[in-house]
Amino acid sequence: MSAPSSGPEAAAERWSEWPAPAKLNLFLRIPGRRADGYHLLQTVFRLLDWGDTVRLRVRRDARVVRHGSPLAGLADADDLTVRAATLLQSVSGSPLGADIAIDKHIPVGGGFGGGSSDAATVLVALDALWGTRLGEDRLAALALQLGADVPVFVRGRNAWAEGIGEQLTPIDLPPAWYLLVNPGVHVATAELFQSAELTRDAQPATIADFVSGKTLGNAFEPVLRGREPAVDAVFAALSQVGTPHLTGSGSGCFVEFASREAAESALSALPPGLDAWLAAGLDHSPLHGIAGRTKPVTQGRRQEA
Repeated sequence: MSAPSSGPEAAAERWSEWPAPAKLNLFLRIPGRRADGYHLLQTVFRLLDWGDTVRLRVRRDARVVRHGSPLAGLADADDLTVRAATLLQSVSGSPLGADIAIDKHIPVGGGFGGGSSDAATVLVALDALWGTRLGEDRLAALALQLGADVPVFVRGRNAWAEGIGEQLTPIDLPPAWYLLVNPGVHVATAELFQSAELTRDAQPATIADFVSGKTLGNAFEPVLRGREPAVDAVFAALSQVGTPHLTGSGSGCFVEFASREAAESALSALPPGLDAWLAAGLDHSPLHGIAGRTKPVTQGRRQEA
């Protein structure tokens, strides 16, 4: 991934590249619901060194334009990255716009956070490129309007999460490598939350429970394994090399290892035909290091006034 061009005029005329890291939910529990019907969650978000690349080019005409193939049936205005850019425009009053393109690597519906991470990257990157400089707290508040998983990518740190996923407590995690598998199944999250088999009254866990190694599980695992033979088959294959887990409310599965060598050995032992790969856990998102070095675009007299 390349760092953005450093000069203001170059930033206005050229595409810049920004990382959008994937995540894992190391567990996911549902201890209840709020009065408004939203499910309460407990989870730990782990950032990965693998993900999408968001490409941005600043526009002077205030338009926000999405390039490339959109998701099937999704209008440009409903694209999460477009919504992120227009939300930042509205709140900041910036007269600038953006061209947006995504080099997609994170599979849709896998629970790896692709759409949320892409949106967070647009917020953080355009905040730097446009010179709006709202800061992490205000950007995280905007991110929550886009989705419960978006703020953790804006914060850019591994976190213990509660509420609907927005109450984040930074957490230190040991180095780890992950064997990831995409079963290729996409079930709408709303449909899973409505499932009669979903456990919604789990005993609340604590950070101490997680740190001690207590098995906390994923509330969606029995639902997806019961409904989707492909997911159950991946669990069966992964159980031969370690302890498989489901990430988020998607179909993506993973096994954690302490070293790259152990993860590579497990990957080589899997049966052929699986969509499997490796990724390392991160402490911090690479996005923030780039954003901090980026000079804003000069916006002219309108901005100065």
